[in-house]
Amino acid sequence: MFSRIREDIRTVLSGDPAARNWLEVVLFYPGLHALWSHRVAHLLWRRRLRLFARFVSYLSRFLTGIEIHPAAGIGRRFFIDHGAGVVIGETAEIGNDVLIYQGVVLGGTTLEKKKRHPTICDKVVIGASAIVLGPIVVGEGARIGANSVVVRPVPAGAVVVGVPGRIVEDRKEPVLDLQHGKLPDPFSEAIRLILEEQLRLSRRIAKLEEARGLTPVPDDIAEKLKWIEKAFNNISNSDGSDK
Repeated sequence: MFSRIREDIRTVLSGDPAARNWLEVVLFYPGLHALWSHRVAHLLWRRRLRLFARFVSYLSRFLTGIEIHPAAGIGRRFFIDHGAGVVIGETAEIGNDVLIYQGVVLGGTTLEKKKRHPTICDKVVIGASAIVLGPIVVGEGARIGANSVVVRPVPAGAVVVGVPGRIVEDRKEPVLDLQHGKLPDPFSEAIRLILEEQLRLSRRIAKLEEARGLTPVPDDIAEKLKWIEKAFNNISNSDGSDK
């Protein structure tokens, strides 16, 4: 038991650069308190002391702001960073070395009494306020960006962003780190490609008009494209992604 406690403390110290020493971690990290409370509640649940298990879980929620159902299965070196608003459902399963941030929900999509919550494999990172719904599997080393809503299975090593969640990057090797400001943005990329194609077509039309002796109509698409790219760059700089 004490070896697991020490392992939990080391996990926080290695996963949060703000953690300075073991005493600070033990006293002031609600994610760690919620994990320890869940282990007690889970043990009571497995011994069919369901009412006592729910009481421990409820008390933990009151104290930490983190709700973990006593029946949920959680592996080793699990770290909830910040923690407020995290909800983990009854049939959720979480592997080893998983990192989740505040506001994450591992929820269900049915009222039937069966497997209805996600299975999170080893070394997965789930960004702040992301929602993962249903009995889907999030593969090993996958990364889910902040505010994403994931309703389909995620392959190992993939990066998912958006609502609904879409795969924007597929790595073969798991990556534990999640740099929110550097996640790909498929929507802005699509807009950029459309504008570039529009600019190319406008230039071709202008050349055809000149060849026929017609006066080309002024087209400010190039200036608009520059303005939009500048706007996207300003957004990137403001969130620190280009620093």
